[in-house]
Amino acid sequence: MDYQQLGIQILRLVGGKDNVNSLTHCATRLRFDLFDKNIVDCDAIMKLTGVISIVDSGGQFQVVIGNEVQQVYQAISQNLSNQEHGKVRSKKKEGILSYIIGIISTSFTPVIPALTGAGMIKALLAICKLMGVLSPDSHTYYLLDMLADAAFFFMPILLAYGAASKFSCNPILAMTIAGAMLHPNLGKLMVLGQDVSFIGIPVKLADYSGSVLPIIITVWAMSYIERFAEKVTPSMIKFFIKPMLILLIAGPLALVIIGPFGILLNDLVAQGAGYINSKASWLIPMLMGGLQPFLIITGTAWAMTPIATGQLSRNGSEMINGPGMLASNIAQGAATLCVAIKTKNKNLKQLGYSAGFTALLGITEPSLYGVTLKLKRPLIASMIGGGVAGVYAGVSGLLRYAFVSPGLAGLPAFIGDNPMNIVHALVTCCIAIVVTFVLTWFMGFDDPIDEDDLIKTIDTDSTLSSTNNSVAADLSNVILSSPLTGKVIPLSEVKDDVFSKNLIGDGIAIEPNQGKVVAPISGKVVSLLESKHAIGIKSDQGIEILIHIGLDTVKLGGQFFTAKVEQGQRVNVGDELIEFDLAAINQAGYMTTTPIIILYSDEYFVENIKKNMVTIGEDLILVKKSNQGDNHAL
Repeated sequence: MDYQQLGIQILRLVGGKDNVNSLTHCATRLRFDLFDKNIVDCDAIMKLTGVISIVDSGGQFQVVIGNEVQQVYQAISQNLSNQEHGKVRSKKKEGILSYIIGIISTSFTPVIPALTGAGMIKALLAICKLMGVLSPDSHTYYLLDMLADAAFFFMPILLAYGAASKFSCNPILAMTIAGAMLHPNLGKLMVLGQDVSFIGIPVKLADYSGSVLPIIITVWAMSYIERFAEKVTPSMIKFFIKPMLILLIAGPLALVIIGPFGILLNDLVAQGAGYINSKASWLIPMLMGGLQPFLIITGTAWAMTPIATGQLSRNGSEMINGPGMLASNIAQGAATLCVAIKTKNKNLKQLGYSAGFTALLGITEPSLYGVTLKLKRPLIASMIGGGVAGVYAGVSGLLRYAFVSPGLAGLPAFIGDNPMNIVHALVTCCIAIVVTFVLTWFMGFDDPIDEDDLIKTIDTDSTLSSTNNSVAADLSNVILSSPLTGKVIPLSEVKDDVFSKNLIGDGIAIEPNQGKVVAPISGKVVSLLESKHAIGIKSDQGIEILIHIGLDTVKLGGQFFTAKVEQGQRVNVGDELIEFDLAAINQAGYMTTTPIIILYSDEYFVENIKKNMVTIGEDLILVKKSNQGDNHAL
């Protein structure tokens, strides 16, 4: 795949670089902070090869790519101009919850690689300790453990960078203030235990290592201070006076007011989570195991991240995110693999196996957006299975000791001082797999029909001997009458690349104003999909015609369509084929544009007879045998 080209296309469809305030990415998706989401062409993005889905939540516009997201991110980054800090374009107002989640998401996303890498080192050390390969008293273990702890100890500095991106202020100055909050001299003052004041104001000293809220609130305040400094500083001395003012105001503000307040909020949230866990240890893992897909879809999954990382920094383990997410991720993978085994759709089968195994390893977005969310019932099964497994995880007291994406690949993160913890993690996985797989299998799903099956069916039928036709093949002058009443449009204007780019044949399209389709020529019905949205006819002259009612209407599963004929039935010109509820289909959000395709039309010359409006039965298309290579688009 050409990731460079895909990146350019996505950037253009989100409104270009001038509409991008910031861009980050996680394991599977691009996360855009856009100035105006209304100008984004969502339909066009969804049709791009390589795009799994799009999500607009948590204050971000997200494009789900899958495991190749980093290559696409790099391609887009090369085409983005650097934003000048301090100059902020106005953005449309969003809800307070969405705004808060967006802050957390944007702040944490750049930090995830450091936390994940550090978490995997912690997991590796746990394995080495368990196997006796490394002694906790060895210098090697000590140094590696220090390396893993660095990401958590210096988390305020790392978060300062992401928060500065969200609030459009200078990231280096933000990181400098975070560094002051972690300075060794602050620790010395705490050890001395003396009263500390700043210009007569008492200062409550606190340990900011591993903290989350203090630096995010500080950077938010700093963004306003920076804009103030930009306005009041003369241009001639702005180079050194502006950063001095920012540090001189924001630094003391962080240490005297915001920092202690943030630590207080951190402690209150942690105490609340601890209280819930002490009274009902199963509750949080059950909710996380069952509702995690919903939290991902809405973007609110990030809301729990500060609590989990705070627990990891201070306690060396956490029970907020990890146990429930393990149950949910494994359940998501089990549901998707069950779909892959059961489906007859070859594209869904291939996607199901790939996304299912990826979900079992801990990355669920391809599975969620590519399979279970679209099929619905497998998603419900995965949420039930994740919730059941989450109950066991909570009751057993399962803990996560390192920040990794919970899944089979991250199981070492559940190895700790309690040897039974990893056993409980494995049992949690087994429960999630068995319950979800069984539910998905028996609940079933609407197996999507492969559009290629229709063409293949017609193609197979066309291999039958021409002696079976009642009329000898004659392509000197074949006219197809209109199967619908409505407005005629060129095939190139149809909003589906399969049709507009003549990938399966040439023809025309009609915007119908009546819900009735009749036979455009005499012949045999060689294909009628169960969804009744498409029908294939092979004419007595051997021409193969596809009438496809609407775009993406296969997803309706036959709702609003009534077939008047059966596959294999002979029809004459004007015989009624299908009735459909035009208003209901439009109300359901689907376009009723109906392509009429002459399949494999490189063998034919196809000419539109009627140019504007057409009624049922009027001459519509002229088909002649084409000279080799003489294929004409309408």
